[in-house]
Amino acid sequence: MVLEASFSAVDTTITTAPRKPVTTESDGVKWTLISIALLFLGFFLFLPLVAVFVEAFRNGLGVYIAAIVEPDALAAIKLTLLVAAIAVPMNLVFGLAAAWAIAKFEFKGKALLITMIDLPFSVSPVIAGLIYILLFGAQGYLAPYLQGTGIQIVFALPGIVLATVFVTLPFVARELIPLMQEQGTGDEEAAISLGASGWKTFFRVTLPNVRWALLYGVLLCNARAMGEFGAVSVISGRIRGLTSTMPLHVEILYNEYAFSAAFAVASILAFLAIITLCLKAALEWRFAGDMAASRGGH
Repeated sequence: MVLEASFSAVDTTITTAPRKPVTTESDGVKWTLISIALLFLGFFLFLPLVAVFVEAFRNGLGVYIAAIVEPDALAAIKLTLLVAAIAVPMNLVFGLAAAWAIAKFEFKGKALLITMIDLPFSVSPVIAGLIYILLFGAQGYLAPYLQGTGIQIVFALPGIVLATVFVTLPFVARELIPLMQEQGTGDEEAAISLGASGWKTFFRVTLPNVRWALLYGVLLCNARAMGEFGAVSVISGRIRGLTSTMPLHVEILYNEYAFSAAFAVASILAFLAIITLCLKAALEWRFAGDMAASRGGH
């Protein structure tokens, strides 16, 4: 009885003792670090973003609208949205397939596949554009095979899509791979043991478990696709009104000293980026419980 009482006293002491903070830094250090982060974001992110919208509307709403509805600007906006609409689904399919293979199966070359997925992060987008010029250009390796088909890759929509797919390739896969590896294969094995087919298991088990990470990857991929400049500038030829996306059109206008028009088009890109971030934040807030369950409930 004495021993039980002593253990009870120890338990009570542990339970009622005030918890110490995880870190031992003072409030001064904490607020200094927070201030540095806020100042950095304000100076390098918020102020430039505000400046874009201020310059876009400097000469009035009429000038802004005129710059947006100008035929070349409309063509650039339509091309940007079209390229994103093609490239993002392609990377969605690739990201799902690659993440599923890497997380659920063991095979030779797995480490190489992971490395190749990360390659666009380390290769300059300009080099990516040059690679496709080398392959599909007039003097490229595959030019003899393309000349007889009438298919034009370089300085046309297919080349822009290829370059965009290259630079955005890792985003969906990199969101899915860690989550799928963390979840393991237990749910899929249980579904298959109950008689579910492979595709049914994928659509009823695997896909619902990763839907939020998949949506995150799609949003990031879409934002990167619409804002890509380097690779597209090389392979598109920058043909005004035909192969100029919004980033390229902004550069053309700026080089022509049409600053109001340049900032007007740039503001659309900034606005689309803000929408992407707002959607991401809204998803995090609205479905925080579901996302936590998908990560920790297995």
